[in-house]
Amino acid sequence: MWGWKTLSSNETSSTGTRNIQILAFSSIFVAIAVMAIKYLAYALTGSVALYSDALESIVNVLTAIAALMAIRVGMRPPDDNHPFGHHKAEYLSAVLEGALIIIAALLILREAFAALQSPRALNEPALGLAINGIATAINAGWALLLVNRGRQYDSLALVADGKHVLADVITSVGVFVGVMLAAVTGWSILDPLLACAVALNILWTGYKLARESMSGLLDERASPEIEDRIHRAIEANGDGALEAHDIRTRRAGPMTFIEFHLVVPGEMTVAKAHAICDRIEDAIEVDLKDVDVNIHIEPDEKAKPAVAIPLGPAPTDAGEQA
Repeated sequence: MWGWKTLSSNETSSTGTRNIQILAFSSIFVAIAVMAIKYLAYALTGSVALYSDALESIVNVLTAIAALMAIRVGMRPPDDNHPFGHHKAEYLSAVLEGALIIIAALLILREAFAALQSPRALNEPALGLAINGIATAINAGWALLLVNRGRQYDSLALVADGKHVLADVITSVGVFVGVMLAAVTGWSILDPLLACAVALNILWTGYKLARESMSGLLDERASPEIEDRIHRAIEANGDGALEAHDIRTRRAGPMTFIEFHLVVPGEMTVAKAHAICDRIEDAIEVDLKDVDVNIHIEPDEKAKPAVAIPLGPAPTDAGEQA
């Protein structure tokens, strides 16, 4: 194997790591505060729909804790037992988050079914909705911050947590409208029906999150855009080699793992082949961050021109004999 290299900026990585952990830790306290506010709104009104909103906030607390644990584990450096690092811990957190969301949805459906059998009038709906609106505003701001920073620092756990909170915001808006209609019209049955709709939306969100996370655990390849950039870097910097084939990628948290076979002339020296590997790796480092490149050198008889990226001729050296 040639050209094994981890490519990242230590300074940027250190700052990003610290910021990710601060955000994940803060998410726990934000989730607890929002849960308390929403439960107060439910306690004042007796609304099953507001209860469903408050119950989802309990899941927010649990998943924020899970996200923090996954981030702390995922950022541990490689060791003897985990030579490729601990990046997949974030996928485990996202799977757990999806499962907890599904459980919350089922609990809400149970409560809504009971309320459908015996609808009840709402108490102080205006005050309850105003209080719930404060919680929704806090959640909206925090969700946007988590998604933005999660993408900036390539943290799946932060993005997943932010998307979950954002889904909570959307359902909270729906709850606000529905409870207001129930209070204005006096149709008490609207409250449990709305809770059912919230539960089904939460169920779908949990399913999508779990499905996306499972793709990461099963070594899903990098996006077509990332793979295209890798191919261009190899083509532009592979002079001296004959071709590159069997290019494979996989994502694990913020890391992209890349491996491929580089075919060189059989008479090429080890030093020259190694120099080509270094040149390709350096080019990938400029274009992408947090990548792990593994290049396998092969002689020309191993070429696969039908499925390979053709590369340029070796650069000429006036002082070198043919």
